[in-house]
Amino acid sequence: MGNGSSSSNQIKLLPIDTTFKLPSNIPTWPQGGGFGSGIIDLGGLKVSQISTFNKIWTTLEGGQDDLGASFFEPTGIPQGFFPLGHYSQPNNKPLFGWVLVAKDESNGALKNPIDYTLVWTSKSQKIKQDKDDGYIWLPIAPNGYSPLGHIVTTTPEKPSLDRIQCVRSDFTDQCEINSWIWGKDKKIDEKGFNVHYVRPINRGIQAPSVLVGTFLAHVGEITNSPLPISCLKNLNFSKFSSMPNLTQIKALAQAYSPFMYLHPKEKFQPCSTKWYFTNGALLYKKGEESNPIAIDPLGSNLPQGGNNDGAYWLDLPKDKDNRERVKKGDFKNFQAYFHVKPMFGGTFTDLAMWVFYPFNGPGTLKVGLVDNISLGKIGEHIGDWEHVTLRISNFNGELKRVYFSQHSNGQWVDSSEVEFQSGNKPVAYSSLNGHAIYPKEGLVLQGVSEIGIKNETKKSDLVVDFGVDFEIVSGEYLGSEIVEPGWLNFFREWGPKITYDLGEELSKLDKVIPGLKLPNELLGEEGPTGPKQKRNWIGDEI
Repeated sequence: MGNGSSSSNQIKLLPIDTTFKLPSNIPTWPQGGGFGSGIIDLGGLKVSQISTFNKIWTTLEGGQDDLGASFFEPTGIPQGFFPLGHYSQPNNKPLFGWVLVAKDESNGALKNPIDYTLVWTSKSQKIKQDKDDGYIWLPIAPNGYSPLGHIVTTTPEKPSLDRIQCVRSDFTDQCEINSWIWGKDKKIDEKGFNVHYVRPINRGIQAPSVLVGTFLAHVGEITNSPLPISCLKNLNFSKFSSMPNLTQIKALAQAYSPFMYLHPKEKFQPCSTKWYFTNGALLYKKGEESNPIAIDPLGSNLPQGGNNDGAYWLDLPKDKDNRERVKKGDFKNFQAYFHVKPMFGGTFTDLAMWVFYPFNGPGTLKVGLVDNISLGKIGEHIGDWEHVTLRISNFNGELKRVYFSQHSNGQWVDSSEVEFQSGNKPVAYSSLNGHAIYPKEGLVLQGVSEIGIKNETKKSDLVVDFGVDFEIVSGEYLGSEIVEPGWLNFFREWGPKITYDLGEELSKLDKVIPGLKLPNELLGEEGPTGPKQKRNWIGDEI
């Protein structure tokens, strides 16, 4: 990181003054293909990922935690490669970012801008900053080309035209605003200046759009489409040349597979699908409810494909004792199921790691100072799928982000904010009864105002390692190398509709808290569908 200028305003070090590194060195990956080679060919435009920076300008207020943001230019760029834009990050986190730089391999993929527009300057603005004023410029591209980022300077003179490159439009795609980096005011208004991360609009395992790592600076709300800057596009995407092979996937799992802690009071543990099937789980067919059938250990006798038409569903064993035993699962027979996904045009690999629980327990509620209000049977359902996704750079195999699924939503967390254990293995926490997965232990209230569903997590001796005995169940780009298990293509529900009287349960609750309104997701008592039916199977997480 560059020296940057300091000022009397900046009395103490900010988190961004430290550069984040994973706890252990990135391993040397097994050889083969283009994975981890440092350069990816987009079909006539080569790109490399740069995470070494020189600080240009810092503001010391506004933005996240009112700590301001910093702006950087990439350094250590390989011979023949050129910047596409600068990088920005909130000051409330250690420096942990990257931008792509590009090399023209097709005679005309890159061109200098023809001019610059000044988007914003801190001059005459009453804000705390480093001693210099900041100026943020948007390149004006020649016809048939697009800018992919901004340049930041500390002087009012326009940057030289060779400081940045614009990209020919066949190599670009539209992007959208993502998370907020900085703004002087908390709200975006007609005159307010804001800085945002951007991401491709088209995201998923079939989308060739490539994330560049640059930012968008804008005054007022963005209402016009497309944005003034673009993302890249991988014209080589269908070859998957930068994706890891099976040996490399196993090495990634060994390096980064998470540890997940269950709550010490957790009665409903995860298990393998094989354990679930061999311990008496049953397949039911509509109209033949009195004659359910046992399920093959691999799920190979489950109906395949089709849609969730209510014709079939899974359930726990019939006899009461066995039903109660299987409902509790067995964390010692846990197995994680990996879906290997190309993301951002094959410049990243997402390892989506799925976890199965036979039963989702009842919810508890906190209302103001009243804690641990039982919701009775509300929130219970048979069959529960959750997942953690690792987002790994295909340039060098570095873990960049981790996604923690939480009921029907979830959150991405940068590696710089993740808790690690035993080297570079992220730590995850499964909430009591409901099994939402969180990056830190503690209590998360889900709801409005003073009323919330409790998601409690805590370290315990009940811990599972996603890297032990995992199974790679799908990776479309790997073709016939992966044989999908039968249970993965069972597209019906993994549990029956709950048949208790919801009205009766709600009236019991009404006696404790009159007039209480519960979130809708708690009142859906059907069993869930399997991983392949989730929206993120072929798409991005959020």
